[in-house]
Parts: sequence; C-alpha cells; structure tokens
Amino acid sequence: QVRLVESGGGLVQPGGSLRLSCAASENIDSINTMGWYRQAPGKPRELVGAVDSGGITGYADSVKGRFTISRDNAKNTVYLQMNSLKPEDTAVYYCNAFLSYQFEGRYYGNQNVWGQGTQVTVSS
Repeated sequence: QVRLVESGGGLVQPGGSLRLSCAASENIDSINTMGWYRQAPGKPRELVGAVDSGGITGYADSVKGRFTISRDNAKNTVYLQMNSLKPEDTAVYYCNAFLSYQFEGRYYGNQNVWGQGTQVTVSS
C-alpha cells in the first residue's frame, strides 16, 4: 500500500541546519495536506507545521521564523528546512499526509498516512 518515507535526520550542533524530506510511494491519486509532527521523549506528539494542496503553510509558534515547509507535487514530496536549531528541537520527526490512492482495484479517499519517523538531535 501507500507509504511515506522520511530522510534527512541526524545530529547537528545548536544553531545548525537540517533538511528533512518525505516522499510518498507511487500510485497516489492526490495529496491534500502534508505536515510534520515531532515527539520528544516523555512528551506528546505535536504539530510542527503543515502545507495544504494550494501551498498555504502554518507553523507552531515554537518554530516560526526558523522552520520552512515546502512541497513538490510532481514528486509527491514534502520538505522541512530547519534553521537555527535548538536543543529543544530534539525529537523524532514524523511526516503525515492526507492522500487518496487506489490499491488492488479499490479506491481509498483522503486517508491519513504516517511516516516511520526520523531522529533529529541538536547537541554540542
């Protein structure tokens, strides 16, 4: 079935940058909102930001001005550019998308799909 595959996580020093990517597998009919969430140890998962099918973005207050979400519809891919990273940004980052697809002759409309998560660690 449909999968979201994330890449780009890793270890970075405070003040540094990372770029996360999330690509949807093939056979996608359409993608609505795509977004990024994160979960730090002992904390609930929180929304980082999202972009709708028209390119409109929204961000959590904690990342405004530092993080940028973009998407490439031709590649079914969403990106998260993270600048001026802080230790409190350390978390597992998850990609999320509402998308429609066909599988084994059946249509699945506006399904909520999650990626497997990628670790981002900000530390000196």
